[in-house]
Amino acid sequence: MITLIAAAAENNSLGKNNAMIWHLPDDFKRFKKLTSGHFIILGRKTYESLQGPLPNRTHIIITRQENYAHKVDPTCCVVVDSIEEAIAKLPADEENFVIGGGEIYALALPLADKIELTRVHASFDADAFFPEIDSNVWQLVEETYHPKDEKHKIDFTFQTFLKK
Repeated sequence: MITLIAAAAENNSLGKNNAMIWHLPDDFKRFKKLTSGHFIILGRKTYESLQGPLPNRTHIIITRQENYAHKVDPTCCVVVDSIEEAIAKLPADEENFVIGGGEIYALALPLADKIELTRVHASFDADAFFPEIDSNVWQLVEETYHPKDEKHKIDFTFQTFLKK
C-alpha cells in the first residue's frame, strides 16, 4: 500500500525555500506515529531539508544527481532515480509512505492507495504545492478538526482519503 502523507494549506501550499511555512506540533506527532517503522519515499530536496535521516524509517530518496548515494547513510537510506524504482524497493505487504516534496507527490498520486492529509486552514505564498485531490478518484473517509490553541496558531483538519 502506498500512502501520501502531507500537510497542505487551503491553496495546496506545502512550503517555501525548502522549508515548512507553519509549525503544528500535533501534526508532527501524527506524522511520526504513522510513518515510524515504515519505508518513506522522498525527493532529494526534502531529504536535505531534514536534520538528518528520520529515526526508525527506511528512506528511499529520489534524485537525478549522480553519486548521491555517497552523501547518505547506507544503513537507512537508498538512493534511486525514479518513482518507479522507488516503488520497486518497497515491501509489498506493508503500508509505505510518500512524504514529499511537491514533485514527488505529483508523481506518486496516481500510484497511491491512500492520502493522509493535514489540511491547514489558511493560504500561504509558497513554491511547493500538493496536487489537487480529484473527488472522482478519492473519497474522504475520515476527518478530525483541530482548532488553533496555545501550541497551534492555525486551525487544521486531519483527513484520510481512500482511492475509490
